[in-house]
Amino acid sequence: MSSKRYGSIEAGGTKFVCAIGNEQFEILETSIFPTEDPDKTMEQVKDFFSRYHVDALGIGTFGPIDIDENSSTYGEILASPKKAWRGFNFIQAVEKWFSNPIFLTTDVNSSAYGEYAVGHAKSASSCVYVTVGTGIGAGVIQNDHFIGGTTHLEIGHGFVNRHKNDFDFSGVCPYHGSDCFEGVAAGPSIEKRTGIKGEKLSENDDIWTIEAYYLAQLAYNLRVNFAPEKIIFGGGVITERLIEKVREQFEMINASYVAVPDLVDFIVVSIFQDNTSATIGNFALAHKLLQEVAKK
Repeated sequence: MSSKRYGSIEAGGTKFVCAIGNEQFEILETSIFPTEDPDKTMEQVKDFFSRYHVDALGIGTFGPIDIDENSSTYGEILASPKKAWRGFNFIQAVEKWFSNPIFLTTDVNSSAYGEYAVGHAKSASSCVYVTVGTGIGAGVIQNDHFIGGTTHLEIGHGFVNRHKNDFDFSGVCPYHGSDCFEGVAAGPSIEKRTGIKGEKLSENDDIWTIEAYYLAQLAYNLRVNFAPEKIIFGGGVITERLIEKVREQFEMINASYVAVPDLVDFIVVSIFQDNTSATIGNFALAHKLLQEVAKK
């Protein structure tokens, strides 16, 4: 029997990452290109996959997107800040040239599944993956299933308690200003406050205390609402030093209320330092889907 090949589309707000993987979820081929308008971008996606045989495809995309398979708008990108993509149907577009099984979810859910399948949570039954970059999002997994009801979670847009030294900041969220986590803690918020991109700031800059306070709130909310075994942070803003500060702030916010493991093991930085968690997660989701199809 020939070995299976899995495809991955990581559709980000600034770039697309297409990849081919094997049954060990190793990346064999990849192509990265900017996210432009749907027609131009998807033509590049089609061109990449036309060169390979793929048994199943995993797609993790920016959102919000309709991931309810029973919905009449399944696969459609909803009220995205990327206006050119609003109303674009990912599933319908891909099915024009790909006839094998497709698993569709959000990019952060894909990253969460990468950690769950082979990363920090591979020995756990539950985890949360939080990405902090251009935006903030989170994927929650319990017993091999994504948590979500009518749609995927929008944890980055949860209400935030402002830091005492940050009340004058107007935020960057186009919907909630400074009233949500994304508005005050996503990468653009750091640059808006300081005029400098986060990666160029000193680790001792005061902004990191404010950033850690917000991310610790987010981690605490995730703990009391989902009680995961692991909370994993990834994305361009995250560093080991920042997560050390997050653990310190988490301990103060928690005030010994809920029981948690050693915070060094509970709140961690993604094992995928090369930002491949979503690609690996898509391979694993494609593999899972193919197994489910074979059982029917």
